[in-house]
Amino acid sequence: MRAQLAPQMRDDSVSAHRTAAGTSSPRGLRRWEIGEVASRIGQLYYARYLRTAEPRSLVGAYVFYEAIYSRGYFAAPAPANANASAAAAGGAKHQGLLIRYKELRFIARFLVVAMLMRRAEAVDHLVARLRSLVQESKSAYPKTNFKEWKQVLQELDRFLKADGAYKGSRSLRYDNLFDSYASNLASIARFHSKRVLKLKEAVLTSYHRNEVKFTELTLDTFRMLQSLEWEPTGSYQIAVKELTENGTMSDQSGPSGLIDIHLSTEISDGNLPSNPQRAIIYHPTVSHLMAVLATICEELSQDSILLIYISASGLADQNAYHKYASSSSSRSRPASAFSIDKPNSHTGSDDHVWLGPRGNGGPNNLYPEDLIPFTRYPLFLVIDSENSHAFKAEKGEPAALLLSPRIASAMPGVESGNGGQFTYFLTAPMQAFCQLAGITPDIDSDTYANAENILFSALEQYEEILSTSVGLNIVWGQILPDPFLRRLILRFIFCRAVLFYFHPEEHGEHLPTCLPSLPESVSPNAKAIKTPILLLAENLVVSNRFHFGNRT
Repeated sequence: MRAQLAPQMRDDSVSAHRTAAGTSSPRGLRRWEIGEVASRIGQLYYARYLRTAEPRSLVGAYVFYEAIYSRGYFAAPAPANANASAAAAGGAKHQGLLIRYKELRFIARFLVVAMLMRRAEAVDHLVARLRSLVQESKSAYPKTNFKEWKQVLQELDRFLKADGAYKGSRSLRYDNLFDSYASNLASIARFHSKRVLKLKEAVLTSYHRNEVKFTELTLDTFRMLQSLEWEPTGSYQIAVKELTENGTMSDQSGPSGLIDIHLSTEISDGNLPSNPQRAIIYHPTVSHLMAVLATICEELSQDSILLIYISASGLADQNAYHKYASSSSSRSRPASAFSIDKPNSHTGSDDHVWLGPRGNGGPNNLYPEDLIPFTRYPLFLVIDSENSHAFKAEKGEPAALLLSPRIASAMPGVESGNGGQFTYFLTAPMQAFCQLAGITPDIDSDTYANAENILFSALEQYEEILSTSVGLNIVWGQILPDPFLRRLILRFIFCRAVLFYFHPEEHGEHLPTCLPSLPESVSPNAKAIKTPILLLAENLVVSNRFHFGNRT
């Protein structure tokens, strides 16, 4: 099916592009119908991007949406003739309302694509347009309830506030200039003499009540999906088009004003490997997640490893997510240990993660042993939940596990609202450090850039120590050559050490864990791990918020 989809999309995209550009309009097709056809093709591109992570598919969606928006295909139709009958006028108003709903949905989809493309100016413009359109709709259709769209705007505000907290930050995607360390290439190469595994498939899901999200993309999966992609070269940045308030567009690329859809076929960078494919599941049931995992494992090649990322609450009362994600001071309940002696008893509330809307019941509980059948295949498991430690009891073949702390950390009185803290560290470690230390988003740009350089050097040093360790478990050795997984491991080491020194005394509930254990040379107590964090804290003038002196 994947092979059949691409040619069909290319044929449809060319014909729809000609229509959108005004070069050939089918007789009798109204403007909003043209827009709807083009929008559906844009959706096809976007859906393909979500599965394959192909940059050209994301660009294809952006190009179509930009063409629709700039030409105003969903603009309000002309008002009914004054001499028209009441029935005709009522019919025209009803059709206008339907078109308005189509326009609102279209702008919401366009916004998601623009955010993934990191088009800040386009995002700002589209947010303003969506907000004004909701206001206009309430005035034009006073008898219609637009409460749902008010909620969409609230979700959007929360999402953008969390995603854009530190505007000077780098892309979350893997950038060879910043995430690859040439000095360590020889050390990494030694692992190629043995069996190595490549990340080719990933399953990403997040399920929390009232979590930060926009449409069907949660903040946690939004971050994680980008962190598993290569940062494309300059060809990814198609010509800048300045969106204007009336929906028209100032085209800086040439006199014709036409958008060349063939740009989307020229995005591939021959110097970069393909991105891992992935399945992004929004609020799945346990049975749905199991079905997806089974399907993907059937197609997994022998040299591949599957990454499973789950961000979910450990409690049926999912309001606990906000307590978990924002502040450790809001959780006073002592953590009970997960009994590995009776893994099938399921009598406690801390031996599973919860995939469900509300209420309580076994069908929505995901237990560690549910994943046992999939350990026949190489697995890299990332769990962000207050019950993540339940998965330390995972049986079956050895798998690589990164497990979040049971209790998140924060400065007293500071509410993060930034999604899962563990996910934040794995995908945007510099931003996560600033948020943890209570550094405001208006930080000086030069200071922030210097901090980024310190972090770069720290991770480079961590990679050197890890890649030259004699006692490295074979599970880690097989996956260390993969750049995406190696970056996750290095950021885990950084996260664990930062949280270790954030607390005056050692509390296991505040620290992430991994299985199998990593070498002692990368433990928080190691001087080579501690020193860069101390330097980072001093550079940001927050060393007084950590406990470097009394931790050994």
